[in-house]
Amino acid sequence: MLAQRHWKRAGGGGITFTELGFGAAPLGNLFRAISEAEAQAVLEAAWAGGLRYFDTAPLYGLGLSETRINHFLRGKPRADYVLSTKVGRLLSAAPAGQGDGAGKWIDVPSRHERFDYSHDGVLRSLDASLERLGLDRVDLVYVHDLDIFTHGSEAARTARLEEFMAGGYRALCRLRDEGVIAGFGAGVNEWEPCDWLMDRGRFDIFLLAGRFTLLDQGARGFMDRAAAQGVGVVIGAPYNSGILATGPRPGAHFNYAPAPASVLARAARLQAICEGHGVRLVDAAFRFPLLHRAVVSVIPGGQGRAEMDSNLRAAGATIPVDLWQALAAEGLIPPEMVPEKD
Repeated sequence: MLAQRHWKRAGGGGITFTELGFGAAPLGNLFRAISEAEAQAVLEAAWAGGLRYFDTAPLYGLGLSETRINHFLRGKPRADYVLSTKVGRLLSAAPAGQGDGAGKWIDVPSRHERFDYSHDGVLRSLDASLERLGLDRVDLVYVHDLDIFTHGSEAARTARLEEFMAGGYRALCRLRDEGVIAGFGAGVNEWEPCDWLMDRGRFDIFLLAGRFTLLDQGARGFMDRAAAQGVGVVIGAPYNSGILATGPRPGAHFNYAPAPASVLARAARLQAICEGHGVRLVDAAFRFPLLHRAVVSVIPGGQGRAEMDSNLRAAGATIPVDLWQALAAEGLIPPEMVPEKD
């Protein structure tokens, strides 16, 4: 079994995560189609390796990811795994070939997506997800994509945040209070909306993608604040969409785009120091977020068995303290992040 971390809510309740979680966006045929057999093989490899935390969303393949997880989890004891999905989008059927997501989600159901962070919209989104998942409950719900990356401007993001706090937030509080879900938070690509939300409500777990990694530590202040308030953080995209897994090779991607020269140079420095200590860059990239006490799980993606096997290897790797010390000495990680022992 993989190493685990337990998050406990002040006043009672909690969730036990495996340190390695499964980010299920690739199951939605992200940028390339994979067969049902390939999808199930990746999930089986994850389970066999001890992984027990799975994260999905209606957006991923416009419902396809949730459906594939349904096929996999069917028959497995519900107490044996932790499952999260997301709210904030409603899906509706579209004529063949006229669905959303062209060029990103390949060979997926033809559906339109519509943002809705209202009270009723959040409940409808969760009900539809439960139908696709074939379950009567999930453990965690994240309100999805309340960020500038998705909505285009700070003003648009703020309007959506306020829409959620006026409606969807109340719905999720009631579900949590009734024990229907164990907790909720937000799944975003920016730390700023997490900070905004923590000022205005009581949240449990945030899923933050790509903003607390070996290459991007801009979320450090938010992370410290979350830990102080007993709020957990799941780190998505720990490899910044590829470069920390592949290394700084030509064409490497950083945050969904070709890596600029400055990022390639920083990644090359990281890789050289890791290699000098006999450590794969991807292993250090996986372990780094877990050095922070707020982090409960790290969820890299993986479309194929090779990527899943690499993630499992990273989750089991031992990183020597002298590597972290060397990275801190070079100014590549904060000195306070260096652990006292291996």
